[in-house]
Amino acid sequence: MFEWIRRHQRLMQLLLLLLIFPAFAFFGIQGYDQFFSDDGAVATIGDAKITRQEFEAAQRAQSEQLRQVLGERFDPAMVDSPQARERILDSLIAQRALLLDAIERRIVVPDSRLRSTIRATGIGGTEGQFDFERYRNVLRARGQSEAGFEAEIRREVALQTMPGAVAQTVTVPAAVVDRVLAFAEQTREVRQMRFPASDFAQGVSPTDEELAAWYERNPAAFEEPERATVQYLVLDEEAVLRGIEVSAEDARAYYEQNKARFTTEEQRRASHILIRVDSDASAGEREAARAKAESIVQRLKEGADFAGLAATESQDPGSAAEGGDLGFFTRDMMVQPFAQAAFALEPGQTSDVVETEFGFHVIRVTDLRAGTQKSFESVRPEIESEIRTQLGGSRYAEAADTFSNLVYEQPDSLEPAAQRFGLTIETGEAQRAGSSELPREHPLNDWRLLESLFSSQSIETKQNTQAVDIGVNRLASARIVEYHPQRRRPFDEVKDEVRERLVAEQAHARAVQAGEARLAELRKGEAKADGFGPARAVRRSPDESFPVAAIDPVFRAPTDSLPSYAGVDLGGEGYAIYEIVRVTPPDDELVAQRRAAYREQLSQAYSQQLLGDYVASVLTEAKVTRRPDRLGTTAER
Repeated sequence: MFEWIRRHQRLMQLLLLLLIFPAFAFFGIQGYDQFFSDDGAVATIGDAKITRQEFEAAQRAQSEQLRQVLGERFDPAMVDSPQARERILDSLIAQRALLLDAIERRIVVPDSRLRSTIRATGIGGTEGQFDFERYRNVLRARGQSEAGFEAEIRREVALQTMPGAVAQTVTVPAAVVDRVLAFAEQTREVRQMRFPASDFAQGVSPTDEELAAWYERNPAAFEEPERATVQYLVLDEEAVLRGIEVSAEDARAYYEQNKARFTTEEQRRASHILIRVDSDASAGEREAARAKAESIVQRLKEGADFAGLAATESQDPGSAAEGGDLGFFTRDMMVQPFAQAAFALEPGQTSDVVETEFGFHVIRVTDLRAGTQKSFESVRPEIESEIRTQLGGSRYAEAADTFSNLVYEQPDSLEPAAQRFGLTIETGEAQRAGSSELPREHPLNDWRLLESLFSSQSIETKQNTQAVDIGVNRLASARIVEYHPQRRRPFDEVKDEVRERLVAEQAHARAVQAGEARLAELRKGEAKADGFGPARAVRRSPDESFPVAAIDPVFRAPTDSLPSYAGVDLGGEGYAIYEIVRVTPPDDELVAQRRAAYREQLSQAYSQQLLGDYVASVLTEAKVTRRPDRLGTTAER
């Protein structure tokens, strides 16, 4: 099982992408209107197409996800290398194939599932009642409409229905769980015999000829990488936004034009009792349900407790236990007949029977929040930010053109571009392959900028590079101030270091040779088991006091006959022999404590395998054609 996961790393990476990037991040942007379009297709699945625009949207989504997860360690090249582009395309193909499969299976997402899914996202708050105002504000900030977002959620839930059902079919037999648990939690008592490399260094005295030969055999050990002292300049959207001034007049005009956005809609809080009716119910069943709802209305008029009746009579499992309470809502959060009835009532009033697609309701309004108009001054910072953001895209495009022209037309200095945009020229040390001493997202670790910076022309002329796209809305240019070519340090300069390395290498070889010889004798019974340290218990979990390299050999050693022996090469530390003298299975109490955790882990592993098989089968059935030649890099686009 676990070996299957290791053998199918590519498929598991694809499944991870499916989890990281929800379907609506890809398909929701274009919608169904371009679902079967030919324009710019980078892949086809049957008659459906994946456009280059969808690919770019997915690439931006992945970039943002990784940026949030990795922070300063994020490198834009993570999503713009040929391998990364191929992974994103594979994920899009899998998403589209799964969506087509869901459509073919006629999977429908009911409104109740939609509402619960939206609540689970936390977009309307994570505590208490759903905050519809917050929900709308978040969607506005994303540039999404409510209808569009809800359609995307429906597609996402439909897409996940079959994979989720497949994953939930897993049942791990108790015997398998206990066998794996017993093996994993087993304890082995071992004694250790060390052969430290340092003990074998005495007497190792290489000649000058041997030192020179070792130096020649290991040229990379003494190479200093090509490097340069450079100046660089970065233009990003944040820098452009800082330069945008929003006048009071423009902000006021924006407020007046969008006044409806800055209002809080009237809300009602209500409880209801639902007598559910299926859509395919007969006329008789529908009349019986109505009669029951009318009897509830009559009981309420006679003084019955609403919450009590809701708990015993309501067929809405989501609210019955709460006395029918639905929390606060606006008109468009409920189906039309329900909303009309609820908003016609005042707090404390109860409706007659209300019919909707779900059945028959009895509604009681319990509270009211009047709609309010926010003042201009209270939302002015938000308005100014929105205006800057709206202008930012076009202004950045203009600034990028100007920046590119300045660094090209005045190639001997970055100062004109810096002055034009109020930027600071930075100085740093750059290497062709990047530097581990700098954050991964640092401009001098961007392979595109480094490729341009270390071109033969840049090295020779020491002029500005062209403006290079190093991320989403991020341009950079650099120039070499001082260049240092790659060089190999001379033998005479590193002779002492060569001696130290060669002595360590030969001492290690002697330690391994001595250890392996002793191990062979022990296994044949030709040597006494002396020289071992005291016995200690070892488990599979890492322990700082026990070499990690020794765990696997110790637990792979046969235990049919004890003592048993395992030898381990400890690298620069030398060699070690481990004598296994006792094997102890986990006790019943430990098994009972950890059985549930192991069952969960095994279920997840089996689920991943079944899910992988399902996705692979869907892709096999789909007629997939890839056009990776149409992708290109961010810089090329």
